[in-house]
Amino acid sequence: MATMKKSLLLLLLTVFFFNARAQTTPGISPLEKTITDSICNCLVKVDIDKITSKQQAVDAFTNCFAKRTDLLMKLADERHVDPTDNAAMSQIGNGIGKDLLNENCVAFTKLSTKMAQQDAPQKENNEETMEGHFKRIELKGFNYIVISGKNNSETSFIWLQQFPGSENFMNGTAKFIGKKLKITYQEIEVYLPAAKGYYKIKEITAIDFL
Repeated sequence: MATMKKSLLLLLLTVFFFNARAQTTPGISPLEKTITDSICNCLVKVDIDKITSKQQAVDAFTNCFAKRTDLLMKLADERHVDPTDNAAMSQIGNGIGKDLLNENCVAFTKLSTKMAQQDAPQKENNEETMEGHFKRIELKGFNYIVISGKNNSETSFIWLQQFPGSENFMNGTAKFIGKKLKITYQEIEVYLPAAKGYYKIKEITAIDFL
């Protein structure tokens, strides 16, 4: 069963990245026509305008494709293909991809464009927050904003780049001393030449006064 699922997944991936300039395949069988029409009709019901990522497009097509697994097995049987034969199942996937394009399935064409797009790389969300009272800014090569927390313990955060709220600290900070604030930060690892090693520091990504 696991091998069969792997074969079907390979077949799906073949369809996803199918070359739209492939030659027309003559002589589509009635069963293959039924599969093509069924998948296309399913795709027509998908609100493609609401799909904003490659993964969403792949999921939408996979859902429609998976609904016709029974017919795919019949098509494999009709062609005397072992469902565990990855290469042979990929050829079937190729044929279905060609059929969807040659039958001018507009929904498939739109969806395949979204499936082929490259998503913008997502930044790793490792941000944390800490609340405290503003104490001072220390200049040690870079600006460090220092806040006090429980038991008057101090924590410093490095100011490397512009962040929401940074404009408040650009023209004097005396008026903020003792004010409660929330710092959003991310830990980054940097090389400190003086210490001859890598150390984690807290980089500010936003500051909000409470």
